[in-house]
Amino acid sequence: MVICGVELTGSDAVVCLLNRDRGQFNLPECKVRKLSLPKNHSREDLLQFQAAFAELMAEHGVTHVAIKERMPKGKFAGGALSFKMEAAIQLITSTELTVTTLPPALIKSTLAANPLPIAFADTGLKAFQEAAFTAAYVGQLADQ
Repeated sequence: MVICGVELTGSDAVVCLLNRDRGQFNLPECKVRKLSLPKNHSREDLLQFQAAFAELMAEHGVTHVAIKERMPKGKFAGGALSFKMEAAIQLITSTELTVTTLPPALIKSTLAANPLPIAFADTGLKAFQEAAFTAAYVGQLADQ
């Protein structure tokens, strides 16, 4: 099962693909590391973002998207743009794609019970993809 972990920051959706086959994790090759939405976007820009995300998921055979949840208010609150991107992802009409959000408390407790099997530095991913990688890992474990 291929899962896509997503961290929404500013106007970017940072993505990381993770595959689990017979208990072994691997990182499928994916040239796309993030998808962006212009800050001054139109309805068409939002639809293009949604279509590009859906196309990327279909291209890599992704069946599940796990989005790291952002707080709606407070010091670490997500911006309006990130909530629009989340809605666009959740409203993808593909029947093969399941989208879930992962609260920070769930991510923390899952990692405490099931530490990452590999140090992030050894994955070969870019540093800005760490939260998306963690979301994909926790999403894989939650789907068992």
